[in-house]
Amino acid sequence: VQPVEAGGGLVQAGGSLRVSCRVSGIITSEFNSRTMAWHRQAPGKQRELVATITRLGSTNYADSVKGRFTIFRDNANKKIHLQMNNLKPEDTAVYYCNTDTRELTWGQGTQVTVSS
Repeated sequence: VQPVEAGGGLVQAGGSLRVSCRVSGIITSEFNSRTMAWHRQAPGKQRELVATITRLGSTNYADSVKGRFTIFRDNANKKIHLQMNNLKPEDTAVYYCNTDTRELTWGQGTQVTVSS
């Protein structure tokens, strides 16, 4: 089971980006049953949980991104997305998708860089 992330890039502070992830090697019903999540790792820091979404669509966010980021899922296509608005330089990191408990093999991630 392999997540494949995409959509990162370079953006100025205050801008927006959407990152997406497709999980391959998993049947749809198994994907649909999982609480999925976005994690991120900034240079020199530990990987942290950013946002989660349950199979029923309930969401939860780290305090640092609450009100700015929105996670949503496309169960039919085994994808999750993270809409990031009002980006800040401290959001600069590699963004990864996984379950909330990190059950899957980590993908390559997608780099998000926010310039001040």
